[in-house]
Amino acid sequence: MNRALVEVGALGLLAASVLLLWLRLRRSAGPQSDGGYPTRERIRFELEHLRSQLGRWLTTTDHREVGILYIVFGTVAGLWGGVDAMMLRTELLTPPADIWTPETYNALFTTHGITMLIFFVLPVFFGVGNYFLPLLIGADDMAFPRVNALGFWLLPPALLLARAGLFVQVGGQLLSPVFPQETIRFFLTLREVSVGWTLYAPLSVQTANPQVDLLLIGLHLSGVATTLGAINFIVTILYERAEDVTWATLDIFSWNMLVTSGLVLFAFPLLGSAILMLLLDRNFGTTFFAVEGGGPILWQHLFWFWGHPEVYILFLPATGLLSTILPKFVGRRLFGYKFIVYSTLGLGVLSFAVWAHHMFTTGIDPGVRASFMANSIVIAVPSAIKVFNWLTTMWDGDIRTTAPFILAAGSIGTFIVGGVTGVFLAVIPVDILYHGTYYVVGHFHLIVVGIIPFMMIAASYYWYPLLTGRWYDRRLAQFQSVLLIFGSTVTFTTLLIIGGFGLPRRQAIYPPEYQFASQIATVGAYVIGLAALLWLYNVVASYWRGDPVQSTDPWDLKATGQFTREWQWFEDRMVEKYDLTPAQPASVRPAYDPEGEPAGALGGVGSVAETVSRNAGMAAAGGFVGTVLMSGGLGTAILIGVLDPASFGEIAELVGLPASPLIGAALFLVGGTVTWPLVFLAFQEYLPGRLLFETGLVFATLISTGFVVAFYTGQSGLALIGYVAFVVVAHWAYGLGLSVTFQYLRRRQRARREVG
Repeated sequence: MNRALVEVGALGLLAASVLLLWLRLRRSAGPQSDGGYPTRERIRFELEHLRSQLGRWLTTTDHREVGILYIVFGTVAGLWGGVDAMMLRTELLTPPADIWTPETYNALFTTHGITMLIFFVLPVFFGVGNYFLPLLIGADDMAFPRVNALGFWLLPPALLLARAGLFVQVGGQLLSPVFPQETIRFFLTLREVSVGWTLYAPLSVQTANPQVDLLLIGLHLSGVATTLGAINFIVTILYERAEDVTWATLDIFSWNMLVTSGLVLFAFPLLGSAILMLLLDRNFGTTFFAVEGGGPILWQHLFWFWGHPEVYILFLPATGLLSTILPKFVGRRLFGYKFIVYSTLGLGVLSFAVWAHHMFTTGIDPGVRASFMANSIVIAVPSAIKVFNWLTTMWDGDIRTTAPFILAAGSIGTFIVGGVTGVFLAVIPVDILYHGTYYVVGHFHLIVVGIIPFMMIAASYYWYPLLTGRWYDRRLAQFQSVLLIFGSTVTFTTLLIIGGFGLPRRQAIYPPEYQFASQIATVGAYVIGLAALLWLYNVVASYWRGDPVQSTDPWDLKATGQFTREWQWFEDRMVEKYDLTPAQPASVRPAYDPEGEPAGALGGVGSVAETVSRNAGMAAAGGFVGTVLMSGGLGTAILIGVLDPASFGEIAELVGLPASPLIGAALFLVGGTVTWPLVFLAFQEYLPGRLLFETGLVFATLISTGFVVAFYTGQSGLALIGYVAFVVVAHWAYGLGLSVTFQYLRRRQRARREVG
């Protein structure tokens, strides 16, 4: 199949669909037509309006408009890179390379990686920073507005240069029936680059495809643009803060953008220098990366000295958004503000000290490898600090299951799995075993997909009323959020597992025994694609059809004292523009007030029948959530061989059924959904722990001891340690699911009582 035509066709169809949807909604939102033909004056007015808007957006230096340009550009690039990913996974539906050729497959994962890492993530975060950072710190604009606009306008030509091969190839295919091949040789020579997104020498030096040169120039241009943007952020935060914004009160998103910009300042100039050296090697015969000169390993050192900080350049703004958004929907201020800041600074410094862990298989000095192994393990500490602070922020919080909260909670879960599996890769023997397998792909994508797009979409939902003055479809947003988390978990957990079994990555052809697992991963990828399209539809359609925001505090943030500066700006704007009265919450409470909560887990009074039915329903809901969370830990224990699934058959025997592990697992699920939640409700008043969260963990730890004894099948040594550890962690997940679900249901009960 012709890759170029398929990809350009898919992009064209997507762009046309969005444009048609936009025009249709815009027209339906305007005055009704009288049924006549459009007048010449009307058409002239439309053209004048279009010309003035085009001139405005091309020359604007306003930080909010530049931010929107960044976000739109990054979204387009993300959809483009996403189309590459869908095409990759489609090829992997079957073991042989029967849809694309192996060279096309190589080109797809090359352009997918470069587009997503360079042209999608950072522009979107720079857009969010451009729009909101001056509002958050009380600045009028960015420090250098014209430089800010220049930094953005370098990106579109950079992307076109980097991806020019696709359009040139399509042009050549369209011209070939008309012109002889000699005449259109240029169009037939350029191809999308297929040397891998890491551009390893000597392959990138020796490949004759001239698109490699255009790609390198595009990457260099994007590096200049990124560096300009980073300088602007640093200067803005240092010198444009309002007088009452100190380092101790600077919001957590601005802290993360400051550290990210610092990393850019050190990393991207080095990448630019390495790219120039590669261009010289390719075109002028220098030997920076040739055996007779610096050697191919020199490219890897330079590339990964940029490449590993680049992961944190992409990751830190997402954590800043998570730390900003999560407290708003659990009714508590961010726990451990100082430690979150210190961990961000720690990640920034350590990110430059771990680059060689990507090179454990290159044969570098063992002493050097050992030092990088130690650094790579240490970097897990500041990451864990963030996770523990996010979890603690949720402790006994007043949870609202909005789309932003669902995505924030999902980000924490996928980041934990991706982070823990990354610790194993930091250990030299394990890394050598799994370096070239899908294990690395699964670990990496659980982090970069599991938190970066999640938080981008969460931010778009959280600030959508502020951006547009309208509400999006909140029910669709919740469904889309769950769908995105589900698709990501299915796809990348499956890749993690088949990588653990040793399936090599970066190959279009794979052994038939992995076909079923690969198809599961592909279906999961399609679910991710569907979720992305639903998000796009929701934000586009709601711009015209969404309900207008009728409150200056749409998220009820004043009730918990979290009405931050950007919302204060929004309130002033709504008061001035629409003459709205500043919102006053029905009740105001501290960000955390456990004494004000009902004593019981579920609270409320009523008849015996009402109490029993309410408790049974809530116990079933909590038990189901807890059991689903628990199954991940137990499933992993079975996969790595420390828990024997046959032991579940004994449960079936106890009730007189055949000793089938499946029947036993089903009975286990029923018990986890019905019996143990009711036991928890009955005894939670007598269990230690002031908070419901703590009580849930104590209860889970107690019942895990019974599981350890009941399902013990003679494990010893490391297998026994692993068995106990997985059982305890799985039960903690169960306790977490119970307590968070009860907390949410308790909030609903309280809200209903207040309404009633």
